[in-house]
Amino acid sequence: MAVTIRTVRPEDRAAWGTLYAGYAAFYRVKQSEAMRETVWGWLMDRGHETCGLVACDEGGAPIGLAHYRSFARPLTASTGGFLDDLFVDPDARGSGAADSLIAALREIGAARGWTVIRWITAEDNYRARGVYDRVAVRTPWVTYDIKI
Repeated sequence: MAVTIRTVRPEDRAAWGTLYAGYAAFYRVKQSEAMRETVWGWLMDRGHETCGLVACDEGGAPIGLAHYRSFARPLTASTGGFLDDLFVDPDARGSGAADSLIAALREIGAARGWTVIRWITAEDNYRARGVYDRVAVRTPWVTYDIKI
């Protein structure tokens, strides 16, 4: 399958919503349509830090998504990119969509002068980690959350 990557567009709303709901379900996160509408608003707002890409099949239908943003790296006095979300429709896995989304983000990062692209995933997300282990280096850092 030939996969193309492009910036998310207004006409992608329905397909993106289905993919994002699938992503939330995969991680067992309760997500409402109102929550998706908030994120969609961020993606459509050029002034918001959150940006989005979609992977499309040969017919142009979105089969995957990636959300990303820049972040300051004070210790190195540089800027990096953070990949918040990456999801490929289960029926399209193995198509190269995940690799293509990451490659496109790498190009964006290079163009923006980022020094790193960083993301987290679940320890038991073995299929995705197979991709990540091929394209990136696993770090020794441990992640913590404070619930507010």
